[in-house]
Amino acid sequence: MGLNLADEVLEAYGYAKENITITQIGTGLINRTYLLSPFAEEHKYILQNINSEVFTSPQTIASNLRAIADYLSFAYPDYLFIKPVATTEGEEMAYIQHEYWRMLPFVPNTISLDVLADPKQAYEAAKQFGKLSRLLDNFDAGSLQPTIPGFHDLSLRYEQFNEALNQANDGLKHEAAAQIENAINHRYILDYYISYTHRKDFPNRVMHHDTKISNVLLDNESYEGICVIDLDTIMPGKFISDLGDMMRTYLCAYSENETDLTKIKIRLPYFEATIKGYLAEMKSILTETEKELILFSGKYIIYMQALRFLTDFLNGNKYYPTDYPTQNLDRAKNQFKLLYEIAINEKELQNIIEDNLV
Repeated sequence: MGLNLADEVLEAYGYAKENITITQIGTGLINRTYLLSPFAEEHKYILQNINSEVFTSPQTIASNLRAIADYLSFAYPDYLFIKPVATTEGEEMAYIQHEYWRMLPFVPNTISLDVLADPKQAYEAAKQFGKLSRLLDNFDAGSLQPTIPGFHDLSLRYEQFNEALNQANDGLKHEAAAQIENAINHRYILDYYISYTHRKDFPNRVMHHDTKISNVLLDNESYEGICVIDLDTIMPGKFISDLGDMMRTYLCAYSENETDLTKIKIRLPYFEATIKGYLAEMKSILTETEKELILFSGKYIIYMQALRFLTDFLNGNKYYPTDYPTQNLDRAKNQFKLLYEIAINEKELQNIIEDNLV
């Protein structure tokens, strides 16, 4: 962060570079994040630049968070919901040199993990995401606006895949032939989802939409869940968005960047912990249709992510950062392998779900 820009951003919150330490933190690919440590205060803060290429309407994020924070402070005043610190002018964001910034309170004695090392961590994270949705069960999800329109819309993602396929050159299509076939053969996942959308007991809820482990704060000693963070994508959606993304990111010991597909396996203890944690909060409010779709949520999100990686490869790697030309194709292979692992373990996975719905 350039010093001139830093000066202006800090001034918006009443600080100057002479009385504060700035440290870049975080591993996210979307927003730049910094830890602010004022010399004269006990409290620390998180300063974050909002990527307006991804979030084209940062004001929508602020509006959504304000509405949710107001509701939770009234209905559940003891719940820790991390809302932005106001600027000196009372704004929820600072707009400096065509960039949006926000400051958040730093929560002491907590840790944010990049990698799961124990099923207990999966349980605590799933429980926290479930808790937020449960507390917002009576909140009007329709009052929120999408911060990324179509983010988890599988119909849109399949349409984008078809568009990329139609315009891609023959070389790319030849290189990706096996994964293109995979994408088309799994289209039944989209058809299955569509068959459920008419059901009245498949409601829109307030969903986080990005439930990777790094978006939960855990106690740095006990690893007990403390709260959910990184709320840019909180918006209306189906429960499958959150639970499915947990399955996609918690169940395998390796990320989508792993190219040795023999390593892409489902860890049953992590699946069981995720289901236990989520249902500990959500079982009482899930509808019968939602209960039917618990395992399907993993298929839905994993297939969507495979499509997105494949689409980006066919488009010439324009969206996801890559380290080599075929990385997005390798990521798609990885996700289709994970989808296969769900399929071959389906009976055992469904039994775990049934046991935890009793």
